[in-house]
Amino acid sequence: MATVRALETSYWPAEPGDVHDTTVCEALRHAAATVPDRVALVDCVPDAGPRESWTYAEFVADAECVARALLARFAPGDRIAIWAPNSAKWIILQHGIAMAGMVLVALNPAYRAREMSFVLRQSGATGLFCPDNHRGFDMRGMLDDIRHETSELREIVTFDEWDEFLGSADPDRELPAVGAEDVVQIQYTSGTTGFPKGAMLHHKGLLNEARHVAERAGMSDGGVYVNAMPMYHIGGGAVTSFGAWAKRGTFVILPGFDPGLLLEALETYRGTHTLVVPTMLIAMLDHPDRAQRDLSSVQTILSGAASVPASLVRRTQELLNCQFSILFGQTETHGVICQTRVTDSPEDQAETVGQPLPQLEVKIADQVTGEPVALHETGEICCRGYQNMLGYFGQEDETSATIDADGWLHLGDLGSMDERGFVTIRGRMKDMIIRGGLNIYPAEIEAALGDHPAIEYAAVIGVPDATWGEQIGAVVTVREGADRPSLRELTDYLRSQIAPHKTPVYWAFVDQMPATPSGKIQKFVLHERFEQGTLRFDAVRTSGGTAQPASAAGLP
Repeated sequence: MATVRALETSYWPAEPGDVHDTTVCEALRHAAATVPDRVALVDCVPDAGPRESWTYAEFVADAECVARALLARFAPGDRIAIWAPNSAKWIILQHGIAMAGMVLVALNPAYRAREMSFVLRQSGATGLFCPDNHRGFDMRGMLDDIRHETSELREIVTFDEWDEFLGSADPDRELPAVGAEDVVQIQYTSGTTGFPKGAMLHHKGLLNEARHVAERAGMSDGGVYVNAMPMYHIGGGAVTSFGAWAKRGTFVILPGFDPGLLLEALETYRGTHTLVVPTMLIAMLDHPDRAQRDLSSVQTILSGAASVPASLVRRTQELLNCQFSILFGQTETHGVICQTRVTDSPEDQAETVGQPLPQLEVKIADQVTGEPVALHETGEICCRGYQNMLGYFGQEDETSATIDADGWLHLGDLGSMDERGFVTIRGRMKDMIIRGGLNIYPAEIEAALGDHPAIEYAAVIGVPDATWGEQIGAVVTVREGADRPSLRELTDYLRSQIAPHKTPVYWAFVDQMPATPSGKIQKFVLHERFEQGTLRFDAVRTSGGTAQPASAAGLP
């Protein structure tokens, strides 16, 4: 049941709760000691290998083997990168890194040369694991091309070398002691400067946050999480997976999101819980296989990362006969800070993101004074407590700009709070774009466009989209004397520099950017011109990998 309070201002004092000073390693070993034969991990990735599932005893044994193989090459505290799509190997490696006292650097497999070079240099990663190829892209070849830019990277291990890697483990090697507040993962988030920032996350924060989310979503001991979220993302690589381990449950990993495969896995493995962003959920509900699948095991659908319409909540509950839980937070807070309970009213489920998790202080702050605003008034959402990240790796200025001297982490999101402590999201202070639940930061795209020889200025804004929530729109000016590049040329150029999902769909060429006297581009003016119809975009559609321009008149 929701905590009943009568707040007088938009400040939620830390609610008592069960927070354990423990590590991910201890949680796994506890499960292996108490339910050794219970299935811990199921791999639904095609062609992943002969074994499909692991008991807790097998899972811990394999993770410890990985830890000993890592210690033959690296030292505790070293950063080890995983640049790979979802698989059981990803998960076993993740936990082997933790047991070796090392730090995982989780990388999006869609990263390309520009992003990889920066992140590997910035993190100081000494080792990297990846497949040779992914979706026809030569990952190992690209790493060889940029290897000279990453002086600290000592060894690259591809998954084709997995058995040889495991064979190097010394079974008598003692594993190091690991502390609850030791850094276990560096999760990169795009920064407003155009460069990613590596949030340092610790065992205590990841494990307790995930456990509280699972419990608020109604997961009991031995629940089954079916996961299609990417493991490099906080949702897949911590919120769902660590929630499963904390509840001694089963974690079913899918290679990625496919609505038919997710429905099949929920039926086959009797899934009780799954986390999906709204676009994924709509695709599940609309899939022709849904009505034919036995989904009676599904207890709760969790969703977040983008606005969840009330109509979608009601439709899900009706069609799947299940409960619903909405999440809100960010990577810097180890994932989730506010969540609706499955027992909350339909109105609270539809209109709020629930109350804060245990042992967290949350306030809605005046953007000038930093003091809590009056109830129901809008301000910046701030959080203080054990779930705050330790900081951005190697970026002290960025850390101090996010966590103030009093320990409040400023999320950059606008919200309000009612007298019960229920939080409602009102907007974003940052100009971040949320496309299908993924956070996309314009500065990174603008920086890449700025390197194109024909582009003088670039401004990237969010364009409303009924399916994705937002799509990416780029407004550009062409350098004097340069030929105007085609949309196909710009699209192909960006896809060679950054992940494909960050490539703009909508493009507009203008003669001059609206700017302040100091030269700062006024994006709000671009938004106003779009809404007034004076800024018109062309849309890029892709078919068979070829970009095709189409008129964007009549965009929503």
